[in-house]
This record gives sequence, structure tokens and C-alpha cells, in this order.
Amino acid sequence: MDRVRRGPGLAVVVALVAGALAGGLAGGFPDLHVYRYGGDTVLHGGGLYDADDPVTGYPFTYPPFAALLMVPLAVVPGWVAAAAWTGASTAALVATVALVLRAQDRPVPAWLLVGTGVAALGLEPVWQTLSFGQVNLLLVLALLVDLLGPRRRWSGVLVGVAAGIKLTPLVLVVLLVLVGRRTDAGRAVATFAVTVALGFVALPGPAASYWTDGLLEARRVGPPALAHNQSVHGALTRVLGEPAPVWLWLLVAGPVALAVLAVAVRRWRDGDELLAACLAGIAMLVASPVSWSHHWVWAVPLALVLWGRSRLAALAWTAVFVARPFTWPPWAEGREYDWRWFEHLPGNAYLLAGLALTVAAAVPGAVSGRTRRGTGPGPGPSATPGRPGPGGSPAASPSPRSDGSPRGPGRAR
Repeated sequence: MDRVRRGPGLAVVVALVAGALAGGLAGGFPDLHVYRYGGDTVLHGGGLYDADDPVTGYPFTYPPFAALLMVPLAVVPGWVAAAAWTGASTAALVATVALVLRAQDRPVPAWLLVGTGVAALGLEPVWQTLSFGQVNLLLVLALLVDLLGPRRRWSGVLVGVAAGIKLTPLVLVVLLVLVGRRTDAGRAVATFAVTVALGFVALPGPAASYWTDGLLEARRVGPPALAHNQSVHGALTRVLGEPAPVWLWLLVAGPVALAVLAVAVRRWRDGDELLAACLAGIAMLVASPVSWSHHWVWAVPLALVLWGRSRLAALAWTAVFVARPFTWPPWAEGREYDWRWFEHLPGNAYLLAGLALTVAAAVPGAVSGRTRRGTGPGPGPSATPGRPGPGGSPAASPSPRSDGSPRGPGRAR
């Protein structure tokens, strides 16, 4: 039975990798080049944050721990790294689809994975992630597995590792605390602390530079006003006509992110842990000073949630991430500063869609549901609450380039 299940699943991944790799070759994998530069700096020395990747001209903007993880990409030829990275990202996309469907007690036949995976490639955050060679799909899968998987002794570790790579997953520590998973939150914080320590041990100079100078420097990863920055900070910058000061960004983004988290906590306590986890992903994007459009790969699990609950909401949500309205007004080279008032609506489409969904989730019965926990992304029979699942453990009860994309978001963040 497992062999029969794995065969179609492997075919799905191979087919999607082929398509994604073709798209990625057209995009040139700029962020993957930056990742490889970070790994190469670990191996051969140099200032990780003092120079830019010689291929793309982009800086490495992640914590030092992330550079340690990129070493394997630096020791193989570029085409091998591109194929392996694209394959891993595509497999993560398929696994995320399977996890979300299982969490809703829906069957996961191979044809559904094929159809959903192909459809997901039409979402701008997904194809941008693959063409840039970004890490986003891998992080979303890791976070969903940690939040929605069965409670284990290592629960919270993946959140900590993800935070060590990209910082913003620290928002999920707040979610874990507020929903009563304080032990898991502690593991996440401890794991994050270990990643910071490893960075200082392996790269003491760059680590000191990152944690003292570059942590809040949003402009280092690209122009914050660029339309592709779908964050509160980006929206404020475009409205003000200049980069928003840190105090104003914190004053606005902080309460908004906390409001999104509050709705997530409410949905979690009502048994809708899947929607809650995805809303926490939106809170991460709201809180970050720079949330490039490809960071919004949380659109994939949220689209799957909505398709099972409200077709109208699902259509509207999917349309936004296919049409990428933020590119409709003039953009790049500071033209966002000249937007007329009505151009800010499509220009901040992802951010506004995320906030609108949060408002809908706050209304009982609008897009709410229940989640069956303990559902992993891999193959196997689904468990029934209170009965042994796969492996014999009890299952929990429900509770501008040629493609039109800018060089700015290509900067690895």
C-alpha cells in the first residue's frame, strides 16, 4: 500500500520540480546565489555582511546561522544546487498541501495533489519563490508541522530553527504562549538561542555586526517603498513619501500584528488550529519591516482552508495572489511615492487581503472550522480521534526583468 501511495506522490514531485526548475532557470535563482555566497563565506572566510554576492550584487541579510546551513549549497556546482533546492521547495509545497488537506479530514489522492500543486504554481508568491530560489516554502512547511503535528518532546524546535534563519517566526512563540503551549514556546526560544550561539562560535565578527548594526536596517534588503514590499512598513513608507521612522512603524505594525495574533488565538481555542496557524503567518508578515510579495506563500494553505469553507472568499483570495494587483500602479525607481490615493488600494493588495481575512476570521462562523491535529504531511492512513494513528501513537482529538519582477525583492531576506 505504501509503495502504491509513494509512486504517484513521487511522480507529482518530479513533474512539479520539472516545471518549477524551468521557471527558476528563467528567473536566474538570484537569492539562491546569495545563499551560496553565504555558505562560501563560511568556508573560505570574508566579511559576510561587509560585501555583496559577486554574481547578483545583493547582500546576505539573514542571521549568521542561516549561512552555516547554506554550506552544502556552496560545495556543489550551481546547477546541482539549483536542482536540489528547487526539488526541496517543490516537495515542501506538495507536503504543505497534503498536510492542510489532512488537517481538514479530506482525502489526499494523487490527482488532487497534482491539480493543487499545479494550481499553486499560478500564485505569484509561489512562482516568485521558485524563480528566485527563496527559502519560503521550506519555512512554511516547517512551521505548520511544528504547530499542527502531534505533540512531541521536540515540539517547538522547528519554530526556533526557523527563527534562527529568518527571525520573524519568533512571532509564533507568542502564539504558543497565548494558547497554553508554554513548554513548546520555551523549546523554541532555547533553540533560537542555540542558533544565535552557533553563529557567534562559527562567525564571531559577522555575528557581532549583524546583531548590533544590521538587525533593523530594512533598507539594506532593498527600497522599502517598492510595491513588492507588502508590509505595514512598506505601506507607511509609500503613504508618507519617505521611509517610515522606526518608532512609527512599531507604533502601527505592533498593534496590528497583535490584533491578528489575538484573532489567531481565538480561533485556536475554538478548535480551528489550522486557520489560527495561518493567521499567525500573516502576523509575521505584518510585523516584519520588509515582506516581499514572495514571502506571502502563506497564501497557499490559506487558499486551501478557504476553498473548503467559503467558495466566494476562496475565489477572491486566490484572485488577489494570481493577479498581483500591487504591480498595477506605476512602481520601481520611487514611482510609488507619486501614487494617487486610490492606487494605494491595489498597491497594498496582499496586506489588505490579509487584514480583511483576519476581520472575517474574527466573525464567528464566517470562515471558521475545526482542525484535526496530529496530521503529518507524509503518506499514510488518517487517524481517527482517540484511535492509534500511523506508527501506533494515539491521535489527538480535533480541537524589472523579463518576467516583470523587480530586482529589489531578489535580495535574500
